[in-house]
Amino acid sequence: MAARPPREERAPGLRASDAERERTVTTLRDGAVHGRLTFEELAQRTELAYEATTGTELEQLVADLPVAARDADVVDAPARKQRRWNIAVLGGCDRKGRWRPAPDSVALAVLGGVDLDLRDAMIDGDELVITAVSILGGIEIVVPEGVEVDLGGFALLGGTEHKPGTAPIRPGTPTVRVRGFALLGGIEVKSKRPAGERRRLREGG
Repeated sequence: MAARPPREERAPGLRASDAERERTVTTLRDGAVHGRLTFEELAQRTELAYEATTGTELEQLVADLPVAARDADVVDAPARKQRRWNIAVLGGCDRKGRWRPAPDSVALAVLGGVDLDLRDAMIDGDELVITAVSILGGIEIVVPEGVEVDLGGFALLGGTEHKPGTAPIRPGTPTVRVRGFALLGGIEVKSKRPAGERRRLREGG
């Protein structure tokens, strides 16, 4: 097998171009699709990519990811099974950690509760659509801070609410669309982000 070409060497102070930032974001999105980055990591690194001023900063963001043009012989592990149905009837359903929601997912709570934490999830595509139905129950969805949330639907003797974080919307990350229907129940979407990964990446560790 032919030797793999080395990664491009960059001068430490060379200014990054817009095209280089977009290529870095594309590499990050590919990493998320193949399960190498969680939704949280994708959102954080994408923000840092658009903020980067030098090529070296961009290189640090993808240093632990294969680049398709250079690492074509890397074979991905089988993708995790997608979870479309998240149902709680007189009980609870809790999804968190490293899991893969289907692009068109359903959350149903009947006299029960559904908790979906997307921060460490693996997201495919440009958007994630969740149809959330709460009947005498509650549904909570947690997304990484800075990710765009589109909450729609209606509530009858219940409520739907989005609690955005303080970070601005980051371009280049998938959109989470929630179609909420609440009957004597509640649906809440929260935007949260821990600072650990962002701090580590800024320090280059």
